[in-house]
Amino acid sequence: MWNLIGSFFYRDRKFAGFLIKVTGFLPSHLKYYEMAFIHKSASVLMPGGILMNNERLEYLGDAILDAIVADYLFKKYPGKDEGFLTKMRSRLVKRKHLNLLAIRLGLDKMMTCHINPAIISRNMYGNAFEALIGALYMDKGYQKTSRFIEKIIDKYIDLDKLLSSDSDYKSQLIEWAQKYKREIIFESHEESKSGKIPIFLTHVKILGNELGRGYGNSKKESEQKASKIAIEQLANSLN
Repeated sequence: MWNLIGSFFYRDRKFAGFLIKVTGFLPSHLKYYEMAFIHKSASVLMPGGILMNNERLEYLGDAILDAIVADYLFKKYPGKDEGFLTKMRSRLVKRKHLNLLAIRLGLDKMMTCHINPAIISRNMYGNAFEALIGALYMDKGYQKTSRFIEKIIDKYIDLDKLLSSDSDYKSQLIEWAQKYKREIIFESHEESKSGKIPIFLTHVKILGNELGRGYGNSKKESEQKASKIAIEQLANSLN
């Protein structure tokens, strides 16, 4: 029995140490953070038959992240208009960046999931990053969560490089369509599932003609891939 108690204490102490290293704060309620790293494939059955995983915390963290990043950019770029701030926020919180941040912080090593490692999507790690933000907000409140996110931005993100990049293909395509008064349609649906990971297919149509199609583990990813192909098709038609 004492060995069992000791193992739990060691596990919690090690986990708490990891959280202090990542967030800079001593956790008060470990249960929030533990839930942040449970993928839906490893959902925990709670009393009443409710399955619990990190999706609710991810939802909360996504909203908190958007608010804090918006506030950060609003203060950092006082002379910029709403369009600039919206585009920068979109680039900062895009799934690709969150996935990379999660891996740099070591969140991938803390995940609990029941998926074949060969088919794991990196989006799982970005989702865990958002869930961690949700857990930190529940445990420490808005101000400390804001300090954590601002520290992450300052340490890991080159804003000047981000300013010069423009890889949001869907936004580029929509801007083109608005400029030339063309109707653009995105048709997305879930194509199939490999294990528990969905595969989405998106068709991009302009004036009834398909210009691009793309597959992805999320609707957003498939839209981006389809939009990139559509942009390339448009560019070729002008040459």
